[in-house]
Amino acid sequence: MAVKIRLQRHGKKGSAFFHIVIADGRAPRDGKFIEKIGTYNPTTNPATINIDSTKALDWLNKGAQPTDTCRAILSYKGVMYKNHLQGGVTKGALTQEQADAKFEKWQAEKESKVSKKVSSLDVSKREAYTKRMAAEAAVKEAIAAKVAAKNTPPPAEEAPAAEAEAPATPEAEA
Repeated sequence: MAVKIRLQRHGKKGSAFFHIVIADGRAPRDGKFIEKIGTYNPTTNPATINIDSTKALDWLNKGAQPTDTCRAILSYKGVMYKNHLQGGVTKGALTQEQADAKFEKWQAEKESKVSKKVSSLDVSKREAYTKRMAAEAAVKEAIAAKVAAKNTPPPAEEAPAAEAEAPATPEAEA
């Protein structure tokens, strides 16, 4: 029986949500599975991945073959790298302490990259919001100025009419 690590689609049209499962290779995509080891939500930025890495590593050691997408997800979370390091430990190229140290270093670097991306996305989101609010305020000010100009009577036309009437009245009395 060929065992696969693959995605099982859930969610409605346009907003996919996936379960990462261990399934027989002959079973349908959303059909029967052996074990659920995690979830993957590609609609968030960055994508949300929750996976039980010990179960995934155990299934990889048992011979389960990940699909291309699952291989990328497992690589992103470090399961494939940990499997690679475990291979070095079993062959005697590394000790378990060296492998753990390498994995911890890689994991720290990965966390810093992800946190930088999240912070840069937050900053760009805030900047876009401030630009949008500034443009909206400018439009509101322009509309308010037009309304004020429309509602105030023109002072230049009233002043000449008053001057024309004032000299005419003293001459009429004389």
